[in-house]
Amino acid sequence: MTNLIDQPRYVCALGAMQTVSSIERALPILHAGPGCGAKLSLGLTERNGGQGSGYISYHIFPSSNISEKEVIFGGENRLKETIENALKVIDADFFVVLTGCVSEIVGDDVQEVVKSFANAGKPVIYAETAGFKGNNLIGHELVINAIIEQYLKPAPVVDKLVNIWATVPAHDAFWYGNLIHLEKLISEIGLIPNTIFGPRKGLKAIDKTPQASFNLLVSPWVGLKNVELLKKKFGTPFLQYPVLPIGPQETGNFLRTVGQFGGIDASIIEAVIKKHEDEYYYFIERAADTFLETRSIARRFVTIADSHYALAVSRFLVNDMGLFPAKQFVIDGIPDEYKESVSNLFQKYNHGIQAEVEFSSDGQDIHEQIRKTNYYGRPLILGSIWEKVLAKELMGHYVGISMPVSQRLILDRSYVGYDGALRLLEDIYSVVLETSI
Repeated sequence: MTNLIDQPRYVCALGAMQTVSSIERALPILHAGPGCGAKLSLGLTERNGGQGSGYISYHIFPSSNISEKEVIFGGENRLKETIENALKVIDADFFVVLTGCVSEIVGDDVQEVVKSFANAGKPVIYAETAGFKGNNLIGHELVINAIIEQYLKPAPVVDKLVNIWATVPAHDAFWYGNLIHLEKLISEIGLIPNTIFGPRKGLKAIDKTPQASFNLLVSPWVGLKNVELLKKKFGTPFLQYPVLPIGPQETGNFLRTVGQFGGIDASIIEAVIKKHEDEYYYFIERAADTFLETRSIARRFVTIADSHYALAVSRFLVNDMGLFPAKQFVIDGIPDEYKESVSNLFQKYNHGIQAEVEFSSDGQDIHEQIRKTNYYGRPLILGSIWEKVLAKELMGHYVGISMPVSQRLILDRSYVGYDGALRLLEDIYSVVLETSI
């Protein structure tokens, strides 16, 4: 029997157009039906942290807009015409053709069409991102794999150069701030970060990818296929750190793990950690009375978020702030092959504390379970905009951290690291204090 999913937390694989768009001067070209691009991009950008268009607006992403004619006679000529015109009129450096459901069902030979542009003067590649391939997180991996397989070429390795792969652009409204903070952290211990997303990156950063001494994947599962492919193609080793580091305990462990893998002297790493912890705990001491004496927040919390944030936020709140996890809901449509390993990560809090985790994308069912849970006070609910009304119903405290985050404007904000943990505490306790008046 088919199940209906209420309150979806992601879009289809074609949403990876925002992965392309997050690469400076890169342009997605859609071989899909009319309306797909605008609807998917709107959900991932303006309705998710107020993210804007960037260099090229999603309103003008070229699309073949295939119709009944192309379904019957094939859409290859239509796609070729679309690519030709995009190359003529749009000032971009990198062109990525993305397929939708209809074009893949029809069986258009997109690879052959794209090959005909080998001498176009600018790179043109393709990724098969039909909606039935999975959600936009899977689409993100498909786009990165396409770049690796069709564009990247071997290059001499640069010592201490590290490619950083973390949360998915646009899907994670905090993606840009996360990359900035991860770059700063590994720079401080003597490594050279390279990321392909965001301003002043683009093709120059992509071209450096094969030069890295190793790839750093900060993710429980998204991107693992990408770093495995980079290792297979270029022999580049990778380190997977499965938890987005938030707060002193996780960030300290992150720096020690990355530094050791990168051959950095332990004394350098410890000096960086001490500097940041001294500053972090100064602010924690200043706010200690607020944390200890505020009675309007229960000590139990729930996250309804993708695996990055459900794991990272819960680790911080348990290990650093002494809260206790109720059931944690992971809503990113995680493939079955990763569920056991991700579930195990929720069993490794300090002091033997464990959290029950459920993989679900059904908002109605999640909300019913939250309603039936005793939080022994006003619960702390960290989720998407879908949870805002629920929190009001339960007289709880609500903070939006996961897609869709349509009630917040997010520019370079991040919860990563030491500074990010302070920002998260500001956001949580600002809500707590306001609702306790």
